[in-house]
Amino acid sequence: MQFKIGDKVVYPNHGIGVIENILQKHIAGNAETYYTLRILSNDSTVMVPVSNTGAVGLRPVLPQRNVERVLALLRDSRVNLQGDWKGRYQENSEKMRTGEVEKVVEVFKSLSYLSSMKTLSYRERKMLDRARFLVISELAEASQQPLPQIEAQVDQTLAVSLKSKTEH
Repeated sequence: MQFKIGDKVVYPNHGIGVIENILQKHIAGNAETYYTLRILSNDSTVMVPVSNTGAVGLRPVLPQRNVERVLALLRDSRVNLQGDWKGRYQENSEKMRTGEVEKVVEVFKSLSYLSSMKTLSYRERKMLDRARFLVISELAEASQQPLPQIEAQVDQTLAVSLKSKTEH
């Protein structure tokens, strides 16, 4: 996938970034083209080889027409939980690394549900916070809505989903 300067993209586990530059670099005698991204959440800069965008999961921000589909995933009361925490953490880490919003929603939902049942480990709590941030920030960007408004909508949608889950 080719991006141009000014495009907003999702960099897995980091969130939304803006392509600020596309440049050629010579490293170890090899010429490579790189995207220079500025990650919006922390104003850091990341360089990604153009040839490696697929492998790292760099992708465009969710189109506005798909926002409702993501909210529907949050509304769905089905939650997939791995038995032991080690397996669950590994599975969730792999989902987070994909950068696919649907996979991040799965992590967000499952850890939110688990958190309503028991105290999460420090690492799972951090992952839950990260998944929540990634989902909310992408939905806000895709829908062109203010972050607090999307945050409230996501929290309300998830609460309804978790409530119906615990009633079964």
